[in-house]
Amino acid sequence: MHFLDQAKIYVRSGSGGPGAVGFRREKFIEYGGPDGGDGGKGGDIVLEAVDGLNTLIDFRYTQHFKAPRGMGGAGSNRTGAGGDDLVIKVPVGTQVLSEDKSQVLADFTEVGQRIVLLRGGDGGRGNASFKTSTNRAPRQHGPGWPGEELWVWLRLKLLADAGLVGLPNAGKSTFLNSVTNAKAKVGDYPFTTLRPQLGVVAHRGRDFVLADIPGLIEGAADGAGVGDRFLGHIERCRVLLHLVDATADDPLDAYAVVREELAAYGAGLENKAEIVALNKTDAAEADRLAELEAAFADEGVRTFRLSGATGAGRDQVLDALLTEIGTTTSPKEEASAPTGSWSPL
Repeated sequence: MHFLDQAKIYVRSGSGGPGAVGFRREKFIEYGGPDGGDGGKGGDIVLEAVDGLNTLIDFRYTQHFKAPRGMGGAGSNRTGAGGDDLVIKVPVGTQVLSEDKSQVLADFTEVGQRIVLLRGGDGGRGNASFKTSTNRAPRQHGPGWPGEELWVWLRLKLLADAGLVGLPNAGKSTFLNSVTNAKAKVGDYPFTTLRPQLGVVAHRGRDFVLADIPGLIEGAADGAGVGDRFLGHIERCRVLLHLVDATADDPLDAYAVVREELAAYGAGLENKAEIVALNKTDAAEADRLAELEAAFADEGVRTFRLSGATGAGRDQVLDALLTEIGTTTSPKEEASAPTGSWSPL
């Protein structure tokens, strides 16, 4: 299944049905009178968060959604049938934004959450409702109120407890595969990961969701590499696990690059709780690791030793993540937090 995390769609609620013009013509009723019924209400546009979806790919092929209109009224004071509501199913974590992306119209953080995005138009009045003491045989009727229409953006932000960040080839996918059942692609070249990956970690009797996003490089906030558009998927994470390649030429500079890109993106990512791990320690000399730990400590950063390939140090890192996850704000409580920049596809 292809991954798509944003889509633009057109939605239109149903118009109300017209009222009827009718008159009673029963035998032995001398004066008859108006009996035209009201029109039915148009269908609403309803959005619902459902389980089992983790992409917006369906909206790439269907962009227009129109609810049916209400039926017209009829004689004998019969009201027209209302139009059925059109329910659009979206993944949990979806935000609905205005066409210019300046306003969040809805935010789905729980399975089963529903909102009426556009209300259908009311039905028009039949001529029976226009009858007065001086107008005994009205022939006017209401045409029905029009529905509403709107272009909106759907933006998916995966809900995860912890997020993996780091430069390309820092070993994020390898670590994700080693602690979850995820099957993220691993390769000895930059940008092996091209879309966010999710996995569930089971550790010490507790489960939490870990998200891996494509690697960041210097200038990502300005669109370099794959840009910063995937950072939206870790906005709601409780803690970030920052992996630094211990075999790189300058790991401290690599750490600083990612921190600068997080700050440039905004949305509070630079202020989130962070666990820093020196990865690939199985390929680094002990003296080199000691020097790196001292250098990071001088910058006020505590580091963990980790090898995603051999599993060394994995329990200590997961313990630290569980500690942060248990003491920080939950993703649902952060759902209303300000959002950062987002580039269209």
